[in-house]
Amino acid sequence: MFTEIQSFEEFLKLKDEEPALLAYFSTENCKVCKVLKPKVAELVQNEFPKIKLIYIKSDVLPEVAAQNQVFAVPAILVFFEGRESIRKSRNIGIGELEGEIERPYQ
Repeated sequence: MFTEIQSFEEFLKLKDEEPALLAYFSTENCKVCKVLKPKVAELVQNEFPKIKLIYIKSDVLPEVAAQNQVFAVPAILVFFEGRESIRKSRNIGIGELEGEIERPYQ
């Protein structure tokens, strides 16, 4: 399940501490985001259980979105060892996301 981030400091701490982190950026009004979020959670839980899931409301924490250059939602950023490895935005396919995570996850 997703952990909702409450501050930029919390985001930075998790990015530094977690070996694998998936950040899901969304807003309250994004319908696509609401449909995609449980599918992403299910994919990660089933296929990539070592990845920590975090959720960032871009409208509530605009500084986190801005610091990560996220200007459209939904957006997914995957970090391995604190480095951004994958960036997906707007039209996100679950199969495509799975394929992109698979190689660096191994």
